[in-house]
Amino acid sequence: MVRSIWSRIDGFLAAILLTVAFATVMPARGDAALAVGWLTDAAIALLFFMHGAKLSPEVALLGARHWRLHTMVFLSTFALFPLLGISARFLAPGFLPGPLWAGLILLTALPSTVQASIAFTSVAGGNVPAALCSASASNLLGVFLTPLIAGFLLTRHGLDISARSVLAIVMQLLLPFVAGQLLRPWIGAYLTRHPRALKSVDYGSILLIVYSAFSHGVVDGIWHQIDAQDLFKVALVDVALLAAVMAILTFASRQFGFSRADEITIVFCGSKKSLASGLPIATLLFAGHVGLVVIPLMLFHQIQLMVCASLARHYAARRVTASEPLPALPASSA
Repeated sequence: MVRSIWSRIDGFLAAILLTVAFATVMPARGDAALAVGWLTDAAIALLFFMHGAKLSPEVALLGARHWRLHTMVFLSTFALFPLLGISARFLAPGFLPGPLWAGLILLTALPSTVQASIAFTSVAGGNVPAALCSASASNLLGVFLTPLIAGFLLTRHGLDISARSVLAIVMQLLLPFVAGQLLRPWIGAYLTRHPRALKSVDYGSILLIVYSAFSHGVVDGIWHQIDAQDLFKVALVDVALLAAVMAILTFASRQFGFSRADEITIVFCGSKKSLASGLPIATLLFAGHVGLVVIPLMLFHQIQLMVCASLARHYAARRVTASEPLPALPASSA
């Protein structure tokens, strides 16, 4: 039911906020900070290893006949989003502080989610097999495309990221992912049968990364660098970005003659950004200076869940009669 779904979404958001509060009161310092840093790196490696073990390379080939749909999703994820983010910074460079712009640009380069994209597409009555293919392929590509795109955009727009660090990050993420792919024949079936294992690593690693990031931020005086006005501005940019992408995808889907089911898939898969992928990449790209950078992504994550949950119910309500019960919306992951 809708109430249980909102309680789950809000519960995870509450856990993130509690982690931020805990880091504010008791940040990791000295040797504790080093230990948390090592633990965070291990969690990131485990996260990408398990995603590599779970995702099937054949999935992207199953929906090859929907190449037009997949092209729309990939162009939105890795081209439209970055273009809109860079355009916003070009038009209003002083609207946000530099670290928040860096976080927003990183956000635009991230891959789509898998679980949330499929869940919302299913509830809305979209093309679920195509959503599975597009979302999975987006994550496969994002392992190496996201650091390259983000590094290129950040360095081209005056933000200090070296090409060497970007390539190092690609290797740090790619090696565990490839290891997971190689071991998939032995552990992939287990992860498929026990989705809670991957979800626990997803959520646990996110909370650990948030704690590590905000511990660094508190030590560096993060809460003296941002106020309620800046938070409101970030939320405003996030909402505008999501609304623009959804509107463009809806219009383009209809102009290119996609079916209603394909339109739903394009809108939901093409408008998502993965918190589970974004936080590890941010941690590696901005080591020691992550606090402000992750705020746009954390806000966007919750905004996209709320907006897409409402939109999915709207799509679903249009395809059933008033006497038919609406399908329950599955819990979404990062």
